[in-house]
Amino acid sequence: MSKVSDEKLAESWHELMGRYNQLTCRLDRELGAQHDLSSSEFEVLQLLHNAKEQVRMAYLAEEVHLSQSALSRLVTRLENDGLVCRNTCTDDRRAQWTGITPAGRERYKAARPTHRKILREEAGDCAQLAAGVLMPASR
Repeated sequence: MSKVSDEKLAESWHELMGRYNQLTCRLDRELGAQHDLSSSEFEVLQLLHNAKEQVRMAYLAEEVHLSQSALSRLVTRLENDGLVCRNTCTDDRRAQWTGITPAGRERYKAARPTHRKILREEAGDCAQLAAGVLMPASR
């Protein structure tokens, strides 16, 4: 890779990370103000809503890119708010299943339009930016 190409890659990466941070801050601010959810809490509710059944905590941690301990704290907050429920796995007592409650499903459905609106407004050209960062790596 040439020096110019490396510089362009670094610039694209910096811009992409800046856009991601800007988007996450806006999601946290507006989802918090309007729906009392953080962007990570919304992501967990979205995964559980789309799963149609309970999922293991390890799966959630992998999908939302949080450590097990950070996810456990987040799920505890959602559980305390009555938005999710946890059950111990009968096959493996160390594992826990997590599912969305009816209240969690309602909160997710109420917050989804806000989330999608922000994505449309903030992330419109991020796919092109990401392609500029990811494509050189595959060459």
